[in-house]
Amino acid sequence: MAINNPYAAYKNNSINTSTPGELTLMLYNGCLKFIQQAKNALNNENLQELNTSSQKAQAIISELMVTLDTSYPVSQNMLVLYEFVNSRLIDGNINKDAKMFEEATTIITEFRDTWKQVIQINRQKQYGDVNEI
Repeated sequence: MAINNPYAAYKNNSINTSTPGELTLMLYNGCLKFIQQAKNALNNENLQELNTSSQKAQAIISELMVTLDTSYPVSQNMLVLYEFVNSRLIDGNINKDAKMFEEATTIITEFRDTWKQVIQINRQKQYGDVNEI
């Protein structure tokens, strides 16, 4: 079945052609988007949207947790932080507490920014030598 929406086709294509690193970056960005939507819903007292957005962010954190390669020592620390973020999202949703969403945002933003730097460094290493020739 053909996709009639050009944006949906573009989005689908970019997901299918992205590297694992780029997909992880997309997950971080998606998580931050859903946390922001949850905070907005909390401010607007839209409890259904708060719950939906919070659960979407939690699903992304769960995906990051299950796909984490725990053979590296740093992965254990990341897993603990993911678990903390997940607990903040759950508690923020249950207690209607924006502060908990802010804590989650801070940690995921740091992960996202660090991951973005890693991708940029790898691209420079991969393609930097070609440009110097």
